[in-house]
Amino acid sequence: MRHIKDKPTPMADWIRKLSEKKPFRVVSVALANKLARIAWVVLTRKEAYRPYHLAA
Repeated sequence: MRHIKDKPTPMADWIRKLSEKKPFRVVSVALANKLARIAWVVLTRKEAYRPYHLAA
């Protein structure tokens, strides 16, 4: 979360937006939850991670 200041990624935008409204610890838990869900999908579908792929 410390390295998103200059990153123009959708994940960084999501973190910045959430950080404006919520405390640091709430944002960090939300980020951990999001990353765990991404990891679960990658592992169960046995696909490569595509961070900017839009779901159909």
